[in-house]
Amino acid sequence: MNPTILHSSVQQYITEHLHTDVPKLLFKGSPFDDVSVQELATQIVSKKKCEKKLPTWFHTENIYYPAKVHIEQTSSEITASYKSSLITGDSVIDITGGFGVDALFFSKKATKVTHCEVNPNLSTIVKNNYQQLKIDNIHLISGDGIEFLKTTSEKYDWIYIDPSRRDNSNNKVFLLKDCTPNIPENLELLFTKSKKILIKNSPILDLSKTIEELNFVKEIHVVAVANEVKELLFVLEENFKESIQIKTINYTKKNTQLFDFQYNKINSSNYSEPKKYIYEPNSAILKSGGFHEISNQLNVEKLHPHSHLYTSNTLIEFPGRTFLIENSCHYNKKEIKKYLKENKANITTRNFPETVSQIRKKTKIKDGGSQYLFFTTLKNENLKVLICSQVF
Repeated sequence: MNPTILHSSVQQYITEHLHTDVPKLLFKGSPFDDVSVQELATQIVSKKKCEKKLPTWFHTENIYYPAKVHIEQTSSEITASYKSSLITGDSVIDITGGFGVDALFFSKKATKVTHCEVNPNLSTIVKNNYQQLKIDNIHLISGDGIEFLKTTSEKYDWIYIDPSRRDNSNNKVFLLKDCTPNIPENLELLFTKSKKILIKNSPILDLSKTIEELNFVKEIHVVAVANEVKELLFVLEENFKESIQIKTINYTKKNTQLFDFQYNKINSSNYSEPKKYIYEPNSAILKSGGFHEISNQLNVEKLHPHSHLYTSNTLIEFPGRTFLIENSCHYNKKEIKKYLKENKANITTRNFPETVSQIRKKTKIKDGGSQYLFFTTLKNENLKVLICSQVF
């Protein structure tokens, strides 16, 4: 960390050049003797990435920004706030602290938060930023979180872990045992320090395989923002042996969509030809696998076991997108265009043998407009095109 970057003249330069083309800035060089142009570029790029993701940091003076990879890997404020809503008690330890976003939001709920960060430079940066943000109930440990737990006599109400999902060669890994720290290997240690553990996982992890790797999984939270799954959260509670609850949440500009169900509950869906309305589940539900639960809880019928589209004659509030079916036809270019108001439409495929790009190439239908085309397979295995307008 270069403290000169926090001088007012340097901070003003960073603010004034947030929208400057970085390659041009690098070519021009630094106007400051004690701050390199590479350091300026890092501050500008990372600060700009925080504008929407971390507005609290972005709008606070004298925040020091690390390399952009740390900003990309950290939680957003909206997901960090959600995680803090799961926490109860007085003490939380974040053993993989990173840029400190999650720890800050935990500090709004808990009396004492401990932030462990193995990268000493990043730990120093977080310390400066907490001072600027006027946070005084977070204790910072510069070192390995697992090693700290091995030596401390303290116990905590919660342990939070966001394991690194890259190996020593910087390749992505897909099992918890391959992440750093290795949570399955250290579960016994973790439960000696807390009865409750919250783990943040990548959206690409498989739910069933992750459950197999862990013990005492109580809840799984699938968190999406603007219909993009951002995090899988696993809540572990020592000696918990009851059924696992799946909780899905999707934050949209208009509302917050919630849908919960019991994992591995034996159930089945009802099936039907398309009715008046068609429903497309949000990405959190699609990731959770709660397809039969949607049908049963909301009293809607599926079009096909693998299509994951639902239908009803009565309009309901649905955790996803809702469409009015205007027409339907077979997959035939001339027949489809007969129902189009203009030569463009929004195309979605669900359980269909061709991709969107293949369909556009074959039909010459451009992207956009007010109509939505669902290319899907019905319960009788017939291919069908549903011509719709969006309701919600």
